[in-house]
Amino acid sequence: MNRLARRFRNLPLRSRLSMLVAAAVAFAVAAVSVTCWFIVQGKLYEQLDADLKKSAQHPVPISNVVDLLTACPQEPAATTDSDSGGLRLRDSYYTQLVKADGTFCVSSDSPGAMKTAASDKAVAKNPASGTGYYRNGVDASGNDVRVLTIPLLVNQGIGSGPRIYPGVALMSAVPLKNTQKTLSDLALLLLLVSGIGVLGAGAAGLAVARAGLRPVDKLTEAVEHVARTEDLSVRIPVEEESDDEIARLSRSFNSMTSSLASSRELQQQLIADAGHELRTPLTSLRTNIELLTRSEETGRPIPPADRKALLASVKAQMTELASLIGDLQELSRSEGQRGERVQIVALQDTVEAALRRARLRGPELTITADVQPWFVRAEPSALERAIVNILDNAVKFSPEGGTIDVALERGVLTVRDHGPGIPEDELPHVFDRFWRSPSARALPGSGLGLSIVARTVQQAGGDVTLARANGGGTVATVRLPGAPTAPPEAP
Repeated sequence: MNRLARRFRNLPLRSRLSMLVAAAVAFAVAAVSVTCWFIVQGKLYEQLDADLKKSAQHPVPISNVVDLLTACPQEPAATTDSDSGGLRLRDSYYTQLVKADGTFCVSSDSPGAMKTAASDKAVAKNPASGTGYYRNGVDASGNDVRVLTIPLLVNQGIGSGPRIYPGVALMSAVPLKNTQKTLSDLALLLLLVSGIGVLGAGAAGLAVARAGLRPVDKLTEAVEHVARTEDLSVRIPVEEESDDEIARLSRSFNSMTSSLASSRELQQQLIADAGHELRTPLTSLRTNIELLTRSEETGRPIPPADRKALLASVKAQMTELASLIGDLQELSRSEGQRGERVQIVALQDTVEAALRRARLRGPELTITADVQPWFVRAEPSALERAIVNILDNAVKFSPEGGTIDVALERGVLTVRDHGPGIPEDELPHVFDRFWRSPSARALPGSGLGLSIVARTVQQAGGDVTLARANGGGTVATVRLPGAPTAPPEAP
């Protein structure tokens, strides 16, 4: 059994569906055919029983009964061909009398004798019960017959009603040959129809399985093509109005390949942009180091002032490289890694920590702050880095002695500087990776700071915008969902 089950599971899906459909139809057809056969059999037997009862219930002249009983042998016999008095019912009907001791007397009109049974003798022994008994039996030649045994009703003459003759029962029967032939023909017909139905169901199931699994075949071919060629441009055609499981699976596959293709393009773009951004500081580092090395090799010392400037340049380039690598690591972190570190964060504390770092980087600037309590769900270190990046931008573009206004009210953080501001045509690009304003190319930075800000804020469920401020400068607005009070800790 287990071996058959394993073989069935190893068959192709369309074959299994066809076999299941054929098996279900075979079961249904078999159940209907058997039920139909038994219903027809019951109806035919009911008709035979009704005819027998109708014919056997007519009273028999008592003189005929006496003549027949007188001519009967005194001991039970298996058969008899007596030509004594007739108890005619219908042509081809068997008719005989049976006594309580089993002796039977065959009517001259009967085609032959019938074998008696215990039930026949019981009716003869107790005829007053008035009940009859139907059964299947055989005649003396072994032919199947339908037998009815009832108490014998006799007619004593004019003016007298029918009465039950004591100690004798009337057995009447009809041959079952025609009925059995009808049932056999019906069984053969049902078997033939069932076989054709099962074969047709199997063929229809195979056709339906092929038609239904055609989209799955296309999906399989597409997956195999992607696995073989890594071509993520493959799309499976889907009817727009279709909403079945196959259509949903196809749409999901198309969505997945689109996302993978977009992710690959972003990855390639990130690598290209990172390579481009790394080339400048690396080139500068190599040039400065070569100058220092050549000075050592040739024995011609570099003037102290120039040497100090070279070392300062090397240090600045290394700092820029470290910052760029840190930003790249931040952008490459997966969503799963971030989700593990999400917790309730006091945004006001994060802003205060970022303000302390901003005041150290811009000691000549005046930074005002109005910070109110607000609690959000985010990754603490990433959120602090995002706010530091916003404040660093404000410090970088603020004029010497300028002012930076910071406010946090009901989850809305605004940082406004009084610098030159961002041109309108550059605002749509400020959150792009590695994008830097032409006027800021000479300033330090990797071009990834605002990209990290946008990503961190979006992951926390908020949004961030940059706009030109009235009166000059730039205002950065960060909106984060949360609450003014911390939620109770889970027990």
